[in-house]
Amino acid sequence: MEWIILLLAIAVFMYLRTKTTKGVKNISTNDLKNMLDDKSKQLIDVRTPGEYKTHHIVQFQNIPLDQLPSKVNKLDANREIIVICQSGMRSARAASILSKAGFTSVYNVKGGMNRWS
Repeated sequence: MEWIILLLAIAVFMYLRTKTTKGVKNISTNDLKNMLDDKSKQLIDVRTPGEYKTHHIVQFQNIPLDQLPSKVNKLDANREIIVICQSGMRSARAASILSKAGFTSVYNVKGGMNRWS
């Protein structure tokens, strides 16, 4: 009986960690490649400055996740925004922050830089 409760708790945890926030669309790195040259989009890398410096996509601006809430007012809520991190987890949190701040067109890159080639 205890293992059933444990499995249920793990399943709920995984669901909550991977569910998409309303208004946020998940895209693949292949989808991203088709969007990189679109100047109307805002491209934000939410990794740490050290991670960004080591390897990044040139078109992306670095705003670390921990700084995003204080810098969200410098972004245009009326423009599409794409967020990326190393694996997709921090960018999912960033996308949620942006969605709650009134951004209506937010894209999260699934798999992040781990899937970028």
